[in-house]
Amino acid sequence: MIDRAIVLRRSVFAAFAVVTLLAGCESKSPAPVSERAPVPAARAPAPPSPAPVAAPREPDWRPKTYTVKRGDTLYQIALDHGLDYRELASWNNITDINRISVGQTLVLSAPGQPGAPAGGAPAAGVVTAPLVTTPPVTPSGSEIRPPAALQPGSARGNSATFKTEPRAVKLPYSEQALAQLQHASPVPPPPVATAQETRPIPAPAPPPATPSPPTPPPSVPAASAPTVAATPAPRVESGHVPEIDDEKLDWIWPATGKIISGFSETANLKGIDIGGKAGQPIVASASGKVVYAGTGLRGYGKLIIVKHNATFLSAYAHNREITVKEGQQVTKGQKIAEMGDTDADQVKLHFEIRRLGKPVDPTRFLPPA
Repeated sequence: MIDRAIVLRRSVFAAFAVVTLLAGCESKSPAPVSERAPVPAARAPAPPSPAPVAAPREPDWRPKTYTVKRGDTLYQIALDHGLDYRELASWNNITDINRISVGQTLVLSAPGQPGAPAGGAPAAGVVTAPLVTTPPVTPSGSEIRPPAALQPGSARGNSATFKTEPRAVKLPYSEQALAQLQHASPVPPPPVATAQETRPIPAPAPPPATPSPPTPPPSVPAASAPTVAATPAPRVESGHVPEIDDEKLDWIWPATGKIISGFSETANLKGIDIGGKAGQPIVASASGKVVYAGTGLRGYGKLIIVKHNATFLSAYAHNREITVKEGQQVTKGQKIAEMGDTDADQVKLHFEIRRLGKPVDPTRFLPPA
């Protein structure tokens, strides 16, 4: 009885220990859980803004020739087409600037320039060298001449198949070269008599039991035609250019004062009039070259024309004094004249900007007043 009680007691203690262990495991507090904000998705890069579309450029409207009308002067024709009158005279072989004839046709571009009338410098051509054939070599080292029937100038030599016949190959004499030529041609070349001796060409040896493919003769580079350098076209500083950028020039006002007359195509007002005082300085509105300074254009008085590039001219009229000369380079803001009233009813500056010879509104290019 005592032993059974002891066993029972031990069983109770073991069961209690197991229950206690399980209870301890269940009483452990769970690990803390922290809530995290979701990671924002990566933002796609903003699409690049579209590049500004450039405004279409006005094509060169100028004709290639001009027929002189009654009352025309070379100065006016040059101004109306955006040209230097001295270049215009040179292109047309005019020695006296003041003598042009009604009905005379003037070319408006330099000879050889794209679009110029016929008669300029011809375009450089390509020279092709004649085909040179290389004759084969005889066993003695001398050249083999083709038979008379195949020589150029004979009846067969000028036939339709003459140019399609195989070209001869020139090789130094050796037994290997001779064997190569014999294998390359199914018909052996005929014997050739020389001045010193007559040696027949030996017949080809019989092929071996296991013939190997014949080694092709070394290729001989064909004679190349000489390269002819193209003659460069003459450089022309003025005239038509394929692409014109109106934003290249940085304009400034040529004088201070109030605009007393604006630009108008309908009223034939080709520029603006700026009022001022006699002797007031007139400056170049942009850098360029003085292509005219004088009184040769009616209605302008003492006039200055500055050529800025192949596209733009500017004109300054009614000056009292001109302080620059033709052919002189001027910079933007440089004094070129003094305001006056020559060929005008009051003291003022008549200012024009011409694009390819056509008057345009100067206020489109000048900075805000």
